[in-house]
Amino acid sequence: MSLTNAVEPFVSLQGIVKFYREGERNVAVLQHLDAQFQQGETTAVIGRSGSGKTTLLNVISGMDVPDAGEIRVGSSQVSAMDDRQRTLFRRHHIGFVFQFFNLIPTLSVLENVLFPLQLTNQAHLEGQKWAKTLLDQVGLAGRLQTFPDRLSGGERQRVAIARALVHRPSLLLADEPTGNLDQETGLAVLNLMTQLVAEHRQTLIMVTHSLVFARHAHRILTMERGRLCDLGGPECAVTGPV
Repeated sequence: MSLTNAVEPFVSLQGIVKFYREGERNVAVLQHLDAQFQQGETTAVIGRSGSGKTTLLNVISGMDVPDAGEIRVGSSQVSAMDDRQRTLFRRHHIGFVFQFFNLIPTLSVLENVLFPLQLTNQAHLEGQKWAKTLLDQVGLAGRLQTFPDRLSGGERQRVAIARALVHRPSLLLADEPTGNLDQETGLAVLNLMTQLVAEHRQTLIMVTHSLVFARHAHRILTMERGRLCDLGGPECAVTGPV
């Protein structure tokens, strides 16, 4: 399956609507949202807590299903897939970096990074070599057999980045990847992530509360009233802390 298209945007969302049930009523989180993301582009998404930023990543990845609208990643219409198809699509084409790392505590650093390859039967010698190369790139070549509880927060997030990249995904989604790190460590982790993404010409969509971190992206979008707009554009009316 080819995910590359020289003309069309790499990720396209058209008319996305997503509701959640709260008691007796439906609450709209995403409201007729349209957005496009180009291949090789890094985009930061900011907005108030509860504005739908994480929901946006979940529907792009297929972990959540929109109530209306179309999502395309490359040539694939993710929104038209069934549960199994979306799961297989994620395994091959999407990497996810979480705020809380989500490492498996009973697996070593190397085993955690190899886990996505095991899901696709690629944890062979070449896959192991590539995993070790990534761990070397994130500065953890000497910690292959270490378990997550022996790592600092910054080290855990670097393992998580290597794990998200090991299956060579075309799309990387990051949900507050620096949210549990101090600013200095967070900037180091962010610089590393954006450098690796640029080297492999991957598309990165990153949710963050921090404008300091967001300014490292090619562009910044704001989530406002269930839609996305360019930061500073006339249609954006975000006030107060994000």
